[in-house]
Amino acid sequence: SRSTSWCTRRRAWSRSCARSCSREVEAGPPPWYPGAGVARLQQTLLRQMGRANKQFGLIEGGDRVMVAISGGKDSWSMLHLLRAYQEVVPFDFSIVAVNLDQGHPGFPVEVLRAYLEREGYEHRIVHKDTYAVVKREIPEGKAYCSLCSRLRRGILYDVAVEMGCTKIALGHHRDDLIETLLLNQMYAGQLKAMAPRLRSDDGRNTIVRPLILCEERDLAAFAAEQGFPVVPCDLCGSQENLQRVEVRRLLAQL
Repeated sequence: SRSTSWCTRRRAWSRSCARSCSREVEAGPPPWYPGAGVARLQQTLLRQMGRANKQFGLIEGGDRVMVAISGGKDSWSMLHLLRAYQEVVPFDFSIVAVNLDQGHPGFPVEVLRAYLEREGYEHRIVHKDTYAVVKREIPEGKAYCSLCSRLRRGILYDVAVEMGCTKIALGHHRDDLIETLLLNQMYAGQLKAMAPRLRSDDGRNTIVRPLILCEERDLAAFAAEQGFPVVPCDLCGSQENLQRVEVRRLLAQL
């Protein structure tokens, strides 16, 4: 009948419009649009985050995610992208930014606090002097990373439980995964890398890595474009003889 034919055409037109809109969202803004480069890069990173979430089940409905903020480019990018991700997924989850002030001399904790407040993030800054412990326990010239990360991890695990967080999000990316794989092969004789999702040894926490499919160069470009208050690490980040630094140099030559 005429009404059936009209309804059929109407449905076909609606499907066509939906496909067109979907293609526009996928393609991003036109090149001439102000900030198009940043928007496209964010879209790429969000797409990779979504793929990782779908593949590994990182974030689920009802999660309260502690976003561990070091002040580096990766953790700032992760925090920004997770907030954007909240707007596009069909389920609700909350995020809270947590920074651990480890007592590094000159660490600009107020810079981080001011940014988090200005951008309206729920946040908490925890003060624990692990810097003195690491400097006391590790001989000069030896790598600080192992002890520093263990101390930091233990504190964050306790804070996550205290705050009722169901997940702890860390800002490791694809380059970190590859470097860790090579590090374990070359120096430990193991075929082992970072897990996108894992349970802590005591079973209290679930750790997720939403950026695990993202490239470091994209995150660096994104952080620069967004103007995040990036704070370099002046403890392990200042050691040039780290095995990880050597692996990174090797990868750069390949």
